[in-house]
Amino acid sequence: MQIVENIQYYCDKKGVTPTVAGKESGAGKELVTNMKRKGTMPSVEKIRLFANYLGVTTSELLGEAVGSAPSGVRIPVLGTIPAGTPLDAIEDILDWEEIPAAWATGGRQYFGLRVRGDSMYPRYLDGDTVILKKETTCESGDDCAVLVNGSEATLKQVMIKGDGSLELRPTNPAYPPRTYSPAEIESIPVQIIGVVVELRRKIK
Repeated sequence: MQIVENIQYYCDKKGVTPTVAGKESGAGKELVTNMKRKGTMPSVEKIRLFANYLGVTTSELLGEAVGSAPSGVRIPVLGTIPAGTPLDAIEDILDWEEIPAAWATGGRQYFGLRVRGDSMYPRYLDGDTVILKKETTCESGDDCAVLVNGSEATLKQVMIKGDGSLELRPTNPAYPPRTYSPAEIESIPVQIIGVVVELRRKIK
């Protein structure tokens, strides 16, 4: 894994072992060992802890070539998004996708979400990956990841009504839309957490 090689490279420059770096950074002293053994990627937060400790950016730590400017930025593909958990602290990372580095300029943040179920068929299929820009608002008609009543994110088309209510609209006619009044949006609550910018579908 390239990130393991990069961690080793920057640890060597700092004069510490990956085990010491993991322990002192708070990422976990066995993290790199587990990455080598299991081939798993750590959470974004643990990558950030390592990067801060080593004095590099997360992009440098994830970059395909050590010391070179990356042409893309890797973002996590999440399986679930529990309520109250910051996106960069979620451990349920299913995969990683690369987006153009230019997308992430100006403080813009992105994440991937694995589609589950068929409520958005045929636009999105079960198992698809959607890339979302982290947002708390959207334009009427946007496809968004939405948290309802603190449950994991649901992917729906969001229609904004004139009175401020939101309609979460599936594209599959087998599923009914659900409309939330402004009072329900506040009390339930209903929270937009990302707007779809790209669909990525792997051919099986």
